[in-house]
Amino acid sequence: MIRVPTLMARGAAAIFLASMLVLAGCHRGASKSDHVTAEQGQFDYTIKAYKSGQFLVDGAVLSAADTGSHFAYLKDQGKLPKTVLVLPSDESKIRDNHLGFLARMQLDYGFAVYYDKKGELVRLNAVEEKARQLEDTPHKAALPDRMQGKEASSGAYDSQTQQ
Repeated sequence: MIRVPTLMARGAAAIFLASMLVLAGCHRGASKSDHVTAEQGQFDYTIKAYKSGQFLVDGAVLSAADTGSHFAYLKDQGKLPKTVLVLPSDESKIRDNHLGFLARMQLDYGFAVYYDKKGELVRLNAVEEKARQLEDTPHKAALPDRMQGKEASSGAYDSQTQQ
């Protein structure tokens, strides 16, 4: 058996203990977003901000107009939430256009919107925030000239034009 000198063993133990104390001092026992997840139970409804001004509502990606329609449906059913929490999704953080759309929904439907701003939970002020008109998915493609003025339901199928 190899014998380690007593002084060296005590030195290694002291270094190990000091490193453990340093690591324990750096860790608070909580992650950055723990305060929001702990408070999620206080809110009636939670949605996530998604790319291009869209929202993740109950697992579905909806445009701002569709999200507004969803809240109109909830209002018709008598299930409109009083408080809504907006969280950043994995794909996008909460941007100004999200807040503008939510300010419009807040004015239209009368619920309170809360969001996470740099680690602090903030209530959205619809008066200070520029309430934007709800938009469908941005950047819709323009129709080619031959399709202008035509609808999917107008006219019967014509095999001559398809060839």
